[in-house]
Amino acid sequence: MAGPLIPVEEAQARLLAAARPIETRETLPIWDADQRVLADPVVSRITQPPFDASAMDGYAFRRGDVTQIGDALSVTGESAAGRSFAGEVGAGQAVRIFTGAPVPKGADTVLLQEDAVRREGDRIELAFLPDLGRHIRPRGQDFVEGEVVLAEGLLLDPGRLMLAAASNHAAITVYKRPLVGLIATGDELREPGSELGPDQIVASSVFAIAALARRAGADVENFGIVADDPKAIADAVDRAKARGVDVIVTLGGASVGDHDLVQSTLIGLGMRLDFWRIAMRPGKPLMVGALGDIQVLGLPGNPVSSMVCGLLFLEPLVATLARRAPPDRRTAAITETDLAANDHRQDYLRARLHHNDDGRLVVRSYGKQDSSQMKIFANSEALIIRPPNAPAVKAGETCEILVLRAGD
Repeated sequence: MAGPLIPVEEAQARLLAAARPIETRETLPIWDADQRVLADPVVSRITQPPFDASAMDGYAFRRGDVTQIGDALSVTGESAAGRSFAGEVGAGQAVRIFTGAPVPKGADTVLLQEDAVRREGDRIELAFLPDLGRHIRPRGQDFVEGEVVLAEGLLLDPGRLMLAAASNHAAITVYKRPLVGLIATGDELREPGSELGPDQIVASSVFAIAALARRAGADVENFGIVADDPKAIADAVDRAKARGVDVIVTLGGASVGDHDLVQSTLIGLGMRLDFWRIAMRPGKPLMVGALGDIQVLGLPGNPVSSMVCGLLFLEPLVATLARRAPPDRRTAAITETDLAANDHRQDYLRARLHHNDDGRLVVRSYGKQDSSQMKIFANSEALIIRPPNAPAVKAGETCEILVLRAGD
């Protein structure tokens, strides 16, 4: 028996309840660590800055030696980044200094170069009296040796990579990405660029689902197009298991029609089927189960249905396994079109987004919602969520949406 349809929220909760974040760690060169999650804290190996450093180009001097504008100092040397002044600044002296250079011993203030008037005999006069300590970055102002500069569990981004490198780490320890294995099924499917027969179509959803999984934090391996044949499906599953995947995603064949063989084949291979019929449109024939420690997600073969299901189920599953926060796509918007009352299935209507003159988010549903129309999905910035048995909504009222990308 097919059993009742499961509400979307219940299906999501059941799927994620079984998800276990990846424990395996690996050490990567910092060059390759963008968008990885730290498995160990990053502890600085150095102090930054390692010395009192000048924040500006100018002259380092002893503030106590001057009392008024027009006082003069004798310039006795130069301090540049990588070439510090070896001596000590004495009474009535100054050292020409450049941004990032060590402040010479004895000096405690930097005069901006534009506030100095050059005179004959390597002398300068002060056109401004800076406060004591002005334009000096003290040693350790940023961080010190032994300080935890990045905590375990942080997602690495450009700023955090900069800090890890600055604290003198060439490599860092991160959690391994979950590996998602994709298996597309269907006698009718062919690779893009193929010569198509009269009964054949291009396999397109696998590329979209792969991109979605990667953006959520996974590595992806494609196990190819598989015929509607139990042995071919079983062989693809065996190859995925041998590769060590954490998730198997099948595309197509997850229902129970005469040509839908994925579910029965996987059950025959030992899959524990959790559920497979969701009260949603598009995407009702979604399958969720487990093959040992491998989570199995069977997406519909229809490309638009597979993408909607991928956003609702695969994206948060991968993010959970990868120890990342799932994207928060839900928000409210003003509908520009009337929305009809809904039936017992939760609808996801493709729509465009823009901001009105008041800066408020406005959504406009496409008139056609046939799940075969990929071009409409590709041009959509949002999905309007219509809960089960929701009453009609008039234009100008608020509705809930899932944001796909920024609108105009």
